[in-house]
Amino acid sequence: MTGALLLVMMIAPAASALGCFLLRARGAAEKLNLAASIMVFVTAIPLTIMSARGPYHYWADYIVLDMPGAWVTLCTAIVYLLASIYAVGYMRLLPEEEEKLWSFYALFSGFALTVLFSTVMNNAGLYWIAIELTTLVSTFLVGFERAAESIEAAWKYIIIVSAGISLALLGTVLFYWSGSFVLGPVYDMTWGALQQAGSKMNPTLVTLAYLLVLVGYGTKVGLAPMHSWLSDAHSESPAPVSAMLSGALLNGAMLGIVRYLAICDAAGVGSFARTVLVALGVLSLLIGALFIVRQDGIKRLMAYSSVEHMGVVALGFGFGGLFGVAGALYHMLNHSLNKSLMFFGAGNVMRSFGTKDIRDIRGVWTRFPVQGSLWLAGAAAITGAPPFGLFLSELVILRAGLERGYDWAVYTMIVLLIVIFVGFLNHFREMYFDREPEAIVELLPLSRWCVAPMWFALAPLLLFGVWWPPAMWEHFTAIGRVLKIGLP
Repeated sequence: MTGALLLVMMIAPAASALGCFLLRARGAAEKLNLAASIMVFVTAIPLTIMSARGPYHYWADYIVLDMPGAWVTLCTAIVYLLASIYAVGYMRLLPEEEEKLWSFYALFSGFALTVLFSTVMNNAGLYWIAIELTTLVSTFLVGFERAAESIEAAWKYIIIVSAGISLALLGTVLFYWSGSFVLGPVYDMTWGALQQAGSKMNPTLVTLAYLLVLVGYGTKVGLAPMHSWLSDAHSESPAPVSAMLSGALLNGAMLGIVRYLAICDAAGVGSFARTVLVALGVLSLLIGALFIVRQDGIKRLMAYSSVEHMGVVALGFGFGGLFGVAGALYHMLNHSLNKSLMFFGAGNVMRSFGTKDIRDIRGVWTRFPVQGSLWLAGAAAITGAPPFGLFLSELVILRAGLERGYDWAVYTMIVLLIVIFVGFLNHFREMYFDREPEAIVELLPLSRWCVAPMWFALAPLLLFGVWWPPAMWEHFTAIGRVLKIGLP
């Protein structure tokens, strides 16, 4: 049953991409991509539940459905569905792109497929290939609008991320070499094999290999100081692509870091490895705070918020223990929902006002009462304010840090979160309440396709802020016991 569902989940976006290429019609491409996203979401839910009885191995052990991967798959499926709904309305606001919209949906389906592949790769080398494929496909989406800024952002993205992935490849080779002293010169480099052999690996070699994969995949995650591609790529991409980059791709890359972190714990160097990850998490929060306060571009504001929140996730996994892992996994879900909401709102405002500059966007609430209310609620949520999901996940991560003895990181995190709260909402105060310019801009009408997914994202954010489902908590703690990060 699980194998059939997993196969359907992979075939759906692949068939959509192929169908878009063959039909080359906007209407058909919209329907194919939307149908694929629904199919992925419908299959991801039972697969996440079934993973608790796993892990399940397929195709000569190259594919695995385990609890950590299934959770990232679910987060990806949610963002893919929301972004596909939103894309129907948003991409129609680009009349000059009408003749090539089929190519957008073909690439969009392919991008979702590559991210989904990365979550089920049971071989460290194949995981690297899957992450590299996400780069190759998403580069064309970053530069899709073919403006000078978009092309520059796409080049910057592929060059910086590919450089980081090259370091990850070197780290992967070193991990294989380290394992060869225990498992022999030729062996299946599965996550389970590396974790089981960890206790007998050379600690120095494992530490060096981990630092390389941390920098490599940390570049893809957008952890500071390897984050420089992220602001340009998020700013210049179409809004649905920005949502997928932030809410899906970053989680997929973080999964690799977490799997290697579990190997480091097994090798006896987990304390050092987690401290380095905590340091990068704090640095990401600091960089995010500084750029959020002084930002003048609406989508860049969202991009640096992604740097901040990936830093929070890194802190959760770095603190370790059941609370740290549970808080980080919960934060992944809430951030995926919240950042989708924020990029949808940013895309709507940007297209309606015809600008990305915060200084030129005024009177959002009076001009868009419904959408403006949703976006403002999302802005409060993304800063970690109650009663939304990110507040609860950050609270659990802070508790984990105190329990694990990372007081310095906890207090720094609290201060930076306050700075981000004030700085982020100050930009929204300007856009919502500052005086409108005398020359009133004629706004583009927004379809329901552009507003409905904002409702779909906000509702669970509010629910998860006031109620943490017990079954979800049990699922997270079970994942923590599987990963054994910071556990005896």
